[in-house]
Amino acid sequence: MRLGTMARLGLLLTCATLGAVSPALSQEKKVMSATDMWGLKRLSPPALSPDGKSAVVTVSVFDLKTDKRAADLWLFPVDGGPARQLTTDPAAESDAVWSPDGKYIAFIARRDDDKAPQLYILPVGGGEAKRVTAVPTGVRTPKWLPDGRGLVFMTRVWTDLSTWDDQAKRLKEQEESKMTAKVWDKAPIAYFDRYLDDRENHLYATDIDGAAPRAITLGSGVSVQYNEGSAPFDISPDDKEIAFPVNVDKVGNRPNTDLFTIAVTGGQATNLTPDNTTGPDSNPAYSPDGKYLAYAKRTIYGFYGENAKLIVRERATGAARDITEGFDRSAGAYAWTSDSSALYGAVDDASVQRVYRYDPKGKEKPRRVTDGSTGDVTDVEVAGKSLVGLRQSISAPAELVAIEPKSGKVRDISAANAQAMAGFHMGKVESVTYKGANNADIQMWVVYPPDFDPSKKYPAMMLVHGGPHNAISDAFSYRWNAQVFAGWGYVVTWHNFHGSSGFGQAFTDSINPEWGEVPYQDTMKAADWLAAKPFIDKDRMLAAGASYGGYLTSFILGREHPFKTLVIHAAVYNLYTQYAADFSGSQARFKEFWDDQDNIARNSPHMQAGNFKTPTLVLHGEQDLRVPINHGIELFNTLQRRGVESRLVYFPDENHWVLKPQNSVFWYGEVERWVKAHVKPGPSAPGM
Repeated sequence: MRLGTMARLGLLLTCATLGAVSPALSQEKKVMSATDMWGLKRLSPPALSPDGKSAVVTVSVFDLKTDKRAADLWLFPVDGGPARQLTTDPAAESDAVWSPDGKYIAFIARRDDDKAPQLYILPVGGGEAKRVTAVPTGVRTPKWLPDGRGLVFMTRVWTDLSTWDDQAKRLKEQEESKMTAKVWDKAPIAYFDRYLDDRENHLYATDIDGAAPRAITLGSGVSVQYNEGSAPFDISPDDKEIAFPVNVDKVGNRPNTDLFTIAVTGGQATNLTPDNTTGPDSNPAYSPDGKYLAYAKRTIYGFYGENAKLIVRERATGAARDITEGFDRSAGAYAWTSDSSALYGAVDDASVQRVYRYDPKGKEKPRRVTDGSTGDVTDVEVAGKSLVGLRQSISAPAELVAIEPKSGKVRDISAANAQAMAGFHMGKVESVTYKGANNADIQMWVVYPPDFDPSKKYPAMMLVHGGPHNAISDAFSYRWNAQVFAGWGYVVTWHNFHGSSGFGQAFTDSINPEWGEVPYQDTMKAADWLAAKPFIDKDRMLAAGASYGGYLTSFILGREHPFKTLVIHAAVYNLYTQYAADFSGSQARFKEFWDDQDNIARNSPHMQAGNFKTPTLVLHGEQDLRVPINHGIELFNTLQRRGVESRLVYFPDENHWVLKPQNSVFWYGEVERWVKAHVKPGPSAPGM
């Protein structure tokens, strides 16, 4: 059942001071469970008003009984004060963007009889939201035109059809057809959990009065390269052009994304970055004064973990400069200040997401703003004199915060989960460093059980992160929550082995194309570090991982290790059959498997199946096209044929992750039952 407006209003705290909890309540703390975790509110990245005085976020609430998500827009004053709920419709609202004059908020929702998400506009001063599109293919990633007369959005259309009626007719025909075959002539054919059709992403403009949207990129000969995430395009402040990414690969097996511009009125598109033929150019952002276009540039083919360079291009001359030269970190998302004097963005920096300031002239090196002492700060927005973002940690979900640009001081704006979190007894979290492979320093998070007693001995649960080029930072995870695991009675660790991002590009690229050996050594040395601690029972250790973490845990399965059991989710188990994955239609960065059989033998876990003997829980989703379901089935059947105790948990309606509330709670329950059956939780008496 959807929460009523007043009920949700009463649950949402609007500033840190309102998050105080009475002493009586604080004494009733409990360990957070997976069910409790799903009861927390989730805040979307903020949209900051043009004057910087207010921020809009989508606040989502999940109902475990119905598996439904309720999501409404909330308005937060940046300087503090009560928040205001803007929407109460049963439909979920998202992608909020402010009009240039600050009077309206546009958003995406699927309300009433909408067959696809549509664009709505809401007066900030009060009143009902008005739908302004009826696009059968749905609306995504809206942005206001700088003059405020309309918006630009993206949608996926068939390019051989000229009218919206024709698009709607074909959608209906495909939905009703009993013939379900799909045909491709070139890759890619899929993305994460869906097979691709022959539609393309194109940009359209619509007036706020609801007139039929007009095409911008359709007919230009190029389409917008887009998978998931924030808006992939930006509009120049003079209302003249739009910058957007295009995959210029005509063959299909060697993707190369360049930045293009096109007039807002449509016409011919121009390639701004044709010289970069090996890596993607992305994330365009015009400076508010219209003089510059910033974008991210990578140059190594097939290496998504490469540090992205932040390029600033002068629009008048075309001259471009790398303003992050010598900065051994990756420039992620970024936002211009209102006066175009700087850019701010979150950076994956040595296990913490920190805010950095960039000088667009390149005279000053990127300067760290937040120190990471209070967790990750991400999703930065800048307007007026305000700098806001989301802050979270391993022990706390994301909340809206204001950031002082000079001192880096972070101040709470929202406290959506303050009351709930005050009722939980969380384990202590610390960051440690140990010597890993090649005597390198390896950072590791350690999460202790609530009521941890260092005089006793505890079992250890080592988590192995995915990617591999995605470090574990100080962030709250819903899919693999270390505090939930610690609440079961384990000392939980998460180590950033060789290959992890945020520790310099050489460290990130050090495991390519040899995926297994060095991260395996890092993991064994982490286990040695734990075993040497007086509070760890070295005979009660287990490891668990997903995706690449599942790969590495499968790799460990066939090697010497100290673990009594393993948990393996969505694992790359067989490097031969991983060529069926969604991204495997692209040419390899190094040698193809048919040219380097030795690499497969060294690195594919299935080649070590003769050594499998550890009880293993295998979990996988049918809709997973990033690591297809065959991997989980192959691993489970191999364990069964080896006579190894094993269990397969199969989700027919989940993809690479377990995202549905009831499925997630079931997942946590299966993992908990398995690990407790094989590694006794909780402390033992000294000397035992």
